[in-house]
Amino acid sequence: MARYRAIAADLAAKIRNGHYAPGEALPAQRELSAAYGVTLMTLRQALRELGAEGLIVQRPGKGTFVTPPHLAYQLGSLRSFADDLREQGHEVRTIVVARARLRVPARIAARLRVRETETGLRLERVRAFAGRRAIHQVSWVREPHADLLGEVDFTSTSLYAALADVGVVVARASETIRPDVLDAHTARHLDEDEDAPVLVSDRITYGPDGTALVADRATILGSMMQITADRAATGLSLHWGAIPSQV
Repeated sequence: MARYRAIAADLAAKIRNGHYAPGEALPAQRELSAAYGVTLMTLRQALRELGAEGLIVQRPGKGTFVTPPHLAYQLGSLRSFADDLREQGHEVRTIVVARARLRVPARIAARLRVRETETGLRLERVRAFAGRRAIHQVSWVREPHADLLGEVDFTSTSLYAALADVGVVVARASETIRPDVLDAHTARHLDEDEDAPVLVSDRITYGPDGTALVADRATILGSMMQITADRAATGLSLHWGAIPSQV
């Protein structure tokens, strides 16, 4: 394991077990780098990992703080693509392309912070609306939760709802959305040609203790979907929506 990831894992464990309480300042970066015996650059890589997970916030001129509970990205304001579209009155159809318990690939293991020897549930789905297959999504659910989802019908039940039904509590998610072009493999599952513009969403869903539960990657046709954000002084609400001219 890379040194910065080992440091990130150690600091994350200290945050989760209460060694560093919510809202508390972490030691200064120079103090931490000396304690771990690494350069400031390596330490800052570790802090970026923690920031991406939502465990810390950095305040310029003040320091690095454990995320206060009220700053957590609550899942109550984070809905699935299908729920966003259904609320707008669109009929959404989910096709389960594949589901299997498989060994977790290295890239996913790093995002979920599990060993590469572990297994998980790989769930591949396609979402269709307005007569087109528009979203391709691959979700990885870590153990032991994957074992609880064996009988779920994912054509009619969302992954978040299925987790809630088996008692798994989700608290927040970290999501990155970037533009890309459609690759040949994914194009086979969507109603668009290779190299068409798409949006790619990478999302990690966390439990209340900061444990990563699900790693998602969704590829969305750029010609079918848009992002709308409602901004306020107290927060941000983000919604996925169909582009009006397409439906």
